[in-house]
Amino acid sequence: MASINYNNAPSSTVVRDLRKIDSETGNIYEALAIVSKRANQISAQMKEELHGKLQEFSNDSDTLEEVFENREQIEISSYYERLPKAANIAMEEYLAGKIYFRNPSKERK
Repeated sequence: MASINYNNAPSSTVVRDLRKIDSETGNIYEALAIVSKRANQISAQMKEELHGKLQEFSNDSDTLEEVFENREQIEISSYYERLPKAANIAMEEYLAGKIYFRNPSKERK
């Protein structure tokens, strides 16, 4: 999978110009569907990365004495919590023209 660029996306809510969003498709709903699908892909990739990193800390035994909070594990979780949301990353990619999409129904016409 391609690497996700977390730096360009804002971490808080941003007001968007609808004319910029639907400029490529001509339809705001189609544009938001594209961004939504990309956000789902990004979210799944982020989740996979997080689980991969946290898997290193997993323990096979389930005794209460051995369950403790690992500082590195907390730092990794905190890092992923501070990242911009997948929808913000997807919207930035869309506005920058980094998302490839096509509509087969429009191609037939």
